[in-house]
Amino acid sequence: MLRADDASIVFKEIPSKVPKLIVMASSQSAVEQVQSKRSDPTIRGFENTAKSTVKNNETIWGTRQDSRYKFVKFEVCTWHSFGVRATDQQPHPFAAQQLLEQLATDPGIVAIMRERQLVVNLLGEMDPIDDRLMQKKQEHGACLLGYNTNHGLAIHIRLRTMDLQGFMPYPQLVATLIHELSHNWVGEHDLLFWGNFAQMRVEYLHTHARLAAEGYISQGKSTAVIAGVSKECQNGLAGIADAVMKELAGEMPQYGLSPVPLRQAIVDRCRQLTEQFESMEQGRKLGGSELRQDARRAALEAAEKRARDSSQNQDKR
Repeated sequence: MLRADDASIVFKEIPSKVPKLIVMASSQSAVEQVQSKRSDPTIRGFENTAKSTVKNNETIWGTRQDSRYKFVKFEVCTWHSFGVRATDQQPHPFAAQQLLEQLATDPGIVAIMRERQLVVNLLGEMDPIDDRLMQKKQEHGACLLGYNTNHGLAIHIRLRTMDLQGFMPYPQLVATLIHELSHNWVGEHDLLFWGNFAQMRVEYLHTHARLAAEGYISQGKSTAVIAGVSKECQNGLAGIADAVMKELAGEMPQYGLSPVPLRQAIVDRCRQLTEQFESMEQGRKLGGSELRQDARRAALEAAEKRARDSSQNQDKR
């Protein structure tokens, strides 16, 4: 064998046949041409890929799903489902994927999943033009916005508008997701179903109201503003209870039910959550103009907590 640093031929014994040698080399001009080229900015190197992965793990909320109680997988509809490729007016499947992840990492949804120890194998986008779903579309005079398969094995929700030109309003998507989560326990739209749904809605709004009261900020906004529920959260417990009752009043009559019997359960759940967090973190007050803890200090503590969580997650990876 020939070596670059030693021109001598090395054989342990004289070969019986004349060996064939294949020599491969690059011309000096070819080497210089490669070395003079710049890297393609559209192709990520290993270092940039690692940085991008870390960045992508950061959510709009500054929070992640619970490590145990969560949505395991996400699934979106591709352009094949619609028959046309995504355009400037039609959101790309990548945007739908981001929206599903935003729903899953929403602090209010995370609180619901953790409180009820829920694990949903798949959170997916419902095909808005699937013929197999059309038979369900006008159930009780309402358009189908989501469905739950096998009590939480998979949940699909409709993300896109009827004309496919955009996404549904985020608060409506959250309400649909909580609606489908309630079907994990109750299939029929009876009083038990709506009672469970109402309690989860209280937990969702209470979480965002509490974070706002603590001074928690993500990307310069409170999570209540990002979620589009700042109005529902601004009047404390009474505002939350009224918002949930108003929502039930718009949904339950089509099933022949009244939300009035659920009023006390809603108020009790608000009170329970407040007492729970007051016992855990004394000195914080929900729904008032005065906070016993300075908002700036609360925001700093929240940022430090996110940094610790991020460090721990990176160590795990």
